[in-house]
Amino acid sequence: MEMLPSIVPILFITFIILYTGLFTVKQQTAVLLERLGKFKDVKGPGLHLKIPIIDKITGRINLKIQQLDVIVETKTLDDVFVKLKVSVQFKVLPDKIYDAFYKLQDYHEQITSYVFDTVRAEVPKMKLDDVFVRKDDIAVAIKRELEEAMNEYGYGIVKALVTDIDPDIAVKNAMNRINAAEREKVAAEYDGEAERIRIVAKARAEAESKRLQGQGIADQRREIARGLEESVEMLNKVGISSQEASSLIVITQHYDTLHSLGENTNSNLILLPNTPTVASEMLTNMVTSFAAAAQITEGKKNPPKK
Repeated sequence: MEMLPSIVPILFITFIILYTGLFTVKQQTAVLLERLGKFKDVKGPGLHLKIPIIDKITGRINLKIQQLDVIVETKTLDDVFVKLKVSVQFKVLPDKIYDAFYKLQDYHEQITSYVFDTVRAEVPKMKLDDVFVRKDDIAVAIKRELEEAMNEYGYGIVKALVTDIDPDIAVKNAMNRINAAEREKVAAEYDGEAERIRIVAKARAEAESKRLQGQGIADQRREIARGLEESVEMLNKVGISSQEASSLIVITQHYDTLHSLGENTNSNLILLPNTPTVASEMLTNMVTSFAAAAQITEGKKNPPKK
């Protein structure tokens, strides 16, 4: 019991030393340890011991891959202002933790400065359309410049991506109008071609229809002539002359026509004259006209000699 008071201070001091001297480091993290203000060591994941008061944890470094988004506004070769969003993925190199912690005051500002410098050096060489097409080239240039600069400070660049290209709103509206006009032009060309095809097809159909109609009329007249010939021959067999037979046929057709007109009440056709002797007169006129035409033709072939 007499030794208990002397042990308590020792246990208390031991507890304080252990409580302040023991520390843990999480996975994918590094701890920088200083002794009396001077860098001593880098501690990795696990349980570690430091001397209280003398040793001090001066910083913790995240070894995971990190991402920094930078928005840069610049001008293209065709004088269009555009905003680019650049995403830079980076990490601290495990063998350069000391450089990453002590050499740079603010690595975010450092990376941002290099991104601005590279983008404003590359984009002004391109037209706006080329910026959209060659955004991967811009990303490669950013990654190359950052690697050369940041490796010295203990940072490795994993990837640089141009994730967004945002021109001025007036430029976007103009681009949309140009695109719409181009599509309307193509649509008009297709409409014109379709109309041309329809016209050609219609013309071909009409030509074929006329050809078939003419062929039908020719066949009809041929059959009518054959029927008339057979009718005249039949009438001749019963003692009726060819002229009388022709008159009879013309009269029959004349009355058939009148009968058809009478059946069709909506017809506006008027057949004049309308006497029984009309057929004979029509036949006489036809024979006279045919004879006159034959004489004229014969006169042209054999003109009189002077």
